[in-house]
Amino acid sequence: MSLNRRRFFQSSTLLLAGTTLSSCGWTLASVKPTATRQGSADELYIYTWAGYTDDDLLQRFQEETGIRAVADVFDSNEAMLARLQASGGGDYSIIYPSDYMVQKMVELDLLRELDHDQIVGLDRLFPRFQNPVYDPHNRYSIPLSWGTTGLIYNRTQLLEPPQDWDYLWEHQGDLRKRITLLNDVREVIGATLRSLGYSYNSTDPEALEAAYQKLRDLKPAIASFTSDAWRNQILTGDLLVAMCYAPDANEVMQENEDLQYVLPLSGSSLWGDTLVIPRTAPNVAGAYAWINFMLQPDIAAEICDRLSFATPNEQAFKQLPRRIRENVCLFPPEPAIGNCEGLIPIDETISALYDRYWTQLTSG
Repeated sequence: MSLNRRRFFQSSTLLLAGTTLSSCGWTLASVKPTATRQGSADELYIYTWAGYTDDDLLQRFQEETGIRAVADVFDSNEAMLARLQASGGGDYSIIYPSDYMVQKMVELDLLRELDHDQIVGLDRLFPRFQNPVYDPHNRYSIPLSWGTTGLIYNRTQLLEPPQDWDYLWEHQGDLRKRITLLNDVREVIGATLRSLGYSYNSTDPEALEAAYQKLRDLKPAIASFTSDAWRNQILTGDLLVAMCYAPDANEVMQENEDLQYVLPLSGSSLWGDTLVIPRTAPNVAGAYAWINFMLQPDIAAEICDRLSFATPNEQAFKQLPRRIRENVCLFPPEPAIGNCEGLIPIDETISALYDRYWTQLTSG
């Protein structure tokens, strides 16, 4: 399964249909019509990523709380936001935005500030998730899953394994046309900025110019910019190294034990998905019940196991099988995580500069 939720700040295309999920061990919960619904204490409408809920999960929630939960799915943060704004946000009581989108939704005054007295299990989170940069002290959101961006490679085909982003430039002669980078402007430019010693989120025009020039130097070695096609290509041996998201790497590695994932030493992006309650939620009590349900360690552990996403829930982590706890693709060592940054929104002027460099880099 390739969920590809990490397409930050880009126009979206539909990545998944309901039939895709059957191969992942998940049965997509029924997707309901888009008409505005009337609030009810016995019903909870959830707006989530495809694959984050299934009928078994919804049934267990109903058995524990007496609340019937219905899940609709979205394929991008931007599509979710557009629908909320178009509908007035009145349909849903729980939404699953990614970290950077939480900031944007707070700025737009779309979210309800959380009452921590109604939440059971915040102390189960790893300390770094109890005060995230995108939402200090979890005022508006509860972390649900997280992951990193890095490099996947075949250890039998490379004499020297990559340890950092600079590997691509240092070995580009040997890697010519056997490298792919993500089709994501912020990730690709961010990684290059990090290799130059800048923040992944730099807004310094001189730093961006330097990153663009460095990527131009690498361009002859790049086979393509893709967030999906690398999977089959690295399995067949056509690629030697691919920039990718950790959950995708984890799945592909299960098909070939010679494939390895590395989180670059200089740092990369650290991203996550969350639970929030919209300001217009018709069933606030039900929303808190869902949050508490998802904070249960056994539920969080099950989601981690099924989706290949790392859990921010420390108690859930302790319940995971050893093979998952020791999977450094999903759970990198602390020093490596310490060098990572979450992507944050940037203003329109700088965003336009990113887009201009991206167009120049990817065209032709």
